[in-house]
Amino acid sequence: MHEFPITEQIIKIAEEEARKANASRVAKITLVVGDYSGFIGESIQMYFDIISKGTLCDGAVIEIQRVKPKLQCSACGAYFERRPMSFECPECGGEGGPTEIGKEFYIDSIEVET
Repeated sequence: MHEFPITEQIIKIAEEEARKANASRVAKITLVVGDYSGFIGESIQMYFDIISKGTLCDGAVIEIQRVKPKLQCSACGAYFERRPMSFECPECGGEGGPTEIGKEFYIDSIEVET
């Protein structure tokens, strides 16, 4: 349910950028959403389709680039995706620890039509 207010903010930001560019509408918004960000891309899309009606974002495409979480090996420093039931580094066998990779959530780009 927390996707509703964040989607409202995405629309607000996109509309502000469209107005700055004297654009007639927003054509595309690209979001980067980490799997551990706490946001669900499909929910953002659903809310966007509903609350963008009648705005400069009406009909815009939402592209969501997912980021899978990665661990970092404490021994060799390599980044890797965790395998089920394991924190073992595939490079050296060391133990991986959590990173910020996979927690991203931001607007990467906004395309407008003039």
